Amino acid sequence: MEIDVLTSSFLGLRDKLHHIALNYLESDEDAKDALQDTWLKLRNGSKVETTSEAKNKLVTVLRHVCIDHLRKAKSIPIDTVSAYETKGYNMDVEDLKHLETLLQKGLTPQQREIFNLVTHEGMEYEQIAEKLSMTVEAVRMNMSRIRKKMRETYNKLNR
Repeated sequence: MEIDVLTSSFLGLRDKLHHIALNYLESDEDAKDALQDTWLKLRNGSKVETTSEAKNKLVTVLRHVCIDHLRKAKSIPIDTVSAYETKGYNMDVEDLKHLETLLQKGLTPQQREIFNLVTHEGMEYEQIAEKLSMTVEAVRMNMSRIRKKMRETYNKLNR
């Protein structure tokens, strides 16, 4: 069986890639998971011609996988929050839902759907892209715009 460039590069760089993942993530298990995710993402749809190209893709995709893992660990769906303290007073879940509704007013229906899928359903960008027949990049761009609009609306509410 002949080993392709991507496979041979991955096998040769596995220890270095594991070390890179450990720099981003706290546990050895998370680093191993990141390596596996990286391999699967590249293996399923990437043509590599040279060893240098394989190395660059492996490191780049690994970094993105680690960052996605860190973002996912930080996010908390709004439904799980029982109370939120801001500026010296407590907000209950109903207040939070009202605030979320106010913040979503400037969003398009598609942006609201994307926001709800990410925030409330905990879906990954890839799943959302497939569900809404969009590219992953379009979902990322929409989330960036959603966060920007919501931040601007929140700042206007707090003036």
